[in-house]
Amino acid sequence: MSRPFAQLIEDGGASAGGDVGGHPAEFFRGAHFLEAEGATHTLRIETDDAELLAPLKVRPIEGGPDRDAISPYGYPGFTVIGTAPGMEGVPPLDPAAIDFQRTGLVSLFIRHRLDLVPFAGSTKRNIVQIADPKLKKKSRPTDRRQVRRNEEEGYTVELIAGAETKADQRAAFLDLYEQTMRRTGAAGHYFFAAEYFDRLLPSDRTWMAIACDPEGVPAAASIAAVSDGYLHYYLSGSADAHLGDSPMKNVVTRLVELSVELELPLNLGGGLSRGDALEGFKRGFANRTLAWRTSEIVGDPQRYEELSGDGAAGGFFPAYRAPA
Repeated sequence: MSRPFAQLIEDGGASAGGDVGGHPAEFFRGAHFLEAEGATHTLRIETDDAELLAPLKVRPIEGGPDRDAISPYGYPGFTVIGTAPGMEGVPPLDPAAIDFQRTGLVSLFIRHRLDLVPFAGSTKRNIVQIADPKLKKKSRPTDRRQVRRNEEEGYTVELIAGAETKADQRAAFLDLYEQTMRRTGAAGHYFFAAEYFDRLLPSDRTWMAIACDPEGVPAAASIAAVSDGYLHYYLSGSADAHLGDSPMKNVVTRLVELSVELELPLNLGGGLSRGDALEGFKRGFANRTLAWRTSEIVGDPQRYEELSGDGAAGGFFPAYRAPA
């Protein structure tokens, strides 16, 4: 058995997201998403039995010649051609046994798919909440009452195919999303320009669900997309002025219905921290949970140590990018 090796392909992640083996591209490795996210390369790993392909954003370190890489947001993971490591009966790959030298990267932060973690020693990053139509439906009485009350008062929810969304609907979503990010004190990289959604929403099998108040004013909205056997509740937002009515419960109820129609589990994601109010909200609709995992890989140990120095990173990876 030869040693697995990795290399970089400078193609904006296209090799990871194109039609592979006759299967259409998935949302998190599709052209629209990768362009919106600014993917620059594909990571290619070759083993005796498989070829693994993942989109990456390659970045300079401190403006110098050194570079590292990070997966785009969400659950991009790997496309696998051949026998997939990590699937049932197939042992995962040990990242330490892979030759990353030819990538020239100091480190790599890989966000895995929910359905495939090909690397051993991955990190459980979060617990995501799943509403699975194959299991008994979960719905709290308080949530059902709130949804009915909103409907009786005149709230409506419209589900629109992503490619059919209009400019004013995308602008309304951006406003709701930004209000939510400001409320939660989100870091700057969680704020997106309008162009991000213009690029994202033409993807196949994406939707925008918008709840409007009795006057027709957008109150809450979510973008959902199909990828790797799940309907993903991707990004969402609620208006500050409508928080008391919890219109997002109406939006999620409609997405649960869509997951039933598609016969796909709905990935609601997790909270900002384990056990917080956001996780509690999502848990009201979920009937199972799943661990979401990442891999933190050091491609050049010597250079990594030189860049990291002796500073305490508090578990942050890569250590040399830890916030001051």
